Amino acid sequence: MTDREAARSGKWIAEAVAARWPGARVGAIAAIKGDASGRRFWRVAIEHPRGAAPASAVAVDLGPEDLPLYARALGLVREPLAEPPLLNVHRFLTSIGASVPEFYRESREERMILMEDLGGLPLFEAAIGADSEAAAALYRAAIDELLLIHCEGTRCIDARCIAFGIAYDARLFRWELEQFVEFGLPATAPGASTARLGGELDELAARLGAMPRVFSHRDYHGHNLFVQEQRIRVIDFQDALMAPAAQDLAVLLTTRDTSRIIAPVLEERLLNYYLAGRARRGRPEPAADGFFESYRLCVLQHALKVIGRFVYLERNGMSGYARFLPFAVAQARRALDSLDGFPTLRAAFSEMP
Repeated sequence: MTDREAARSGKWIAEAVAARWPGARVGAIAAIKGDASGRRFWRVAIEHPRGAAPASAVAVDLGPEDLPLYARALGLVREPLAEPPLLNVHRFLTSIGASVPEFYRESREERMILMEDLGGLPLFEAAIGADSEAAAALYRAAIDELLLIHCEGTRCIDARCIAFGIAYDARLFRWELEQFVEFGLPATAPGASTARLGGELDELAARLGAMPRVFSHRDYHGHNLFVQEQRIRVIDFQDALMAPAAQDLAVLLTTRDTSRIIAPVLEERLLNYYLAGRARRGRPEPAADGFFESYRLCVLQHALKVIGRFVYLERNGMSGYARFLPFAVAQARRALDSLDGFPTLRAAFSEMP
């Protein structure tokens, strides 16, 4: 960020704080490390003489792009957008009672948001530092929040919410796998045959694309969920769309190094907890066999996608992702062991270390 951009952001933050809480002033502003996105974040200390403001808030610079690359590449959304998806989806999630942060101030012109500070304890970190029962309870709480998003979100279809117009269909599932073909496989199994790989990836995407869809967060993992006073709070929901229910669960229970917490026995318990939760909410409960197969397919697709993505990010100067590759490879192997077919993929993974 240039000095001029920093000054402009700091000026907007100070004005937003003063407008939201008259008499308040800004103290320290500290950058927060984000993930692989164009957004920037700051934790803002707030001082108020009568204590009528929170001690801190988070400022967000939305960056230059509103849509993720896949939406632009596949033409999934008409542009220009009426408003940033983060604001649009936040409004919908708030309407169904989802545990998202409060947005205190926003400026579409400046592309800035001042929002509630959810603290610094992601679900993954809370669970990795807890005993097994406490970790399981945290992930059950995350599934409770996911059930609200899936069940209430799907029941309350709202055409004004951008997510309802975007489907996680076969074309999108297949598009996501191209980085695995281009970067992931050559880096992890350079001698693997690719003669029939395209057909198997087409099959995987087609099977996933044919599944029923629910309102989906899309990136529902332990670093986008925060533990705050025994509640699970949800961020990074701007890419919400309609997807198979198992997709969010595959991300929650297997992404990155989540297997350090979620062993197979706990994974099965949590999936059954999700199924029972759907029944409690009066939503159609899918047949267990079909649901578990859809989950394994989602785990496989997600693992392949992130293998390609992590190699790509490392090659483009975003370090820190290579350490997750062994976990993704292990998840892909595990999914393949429980699925029929995919002989070319199975052979490729047998060559990986």
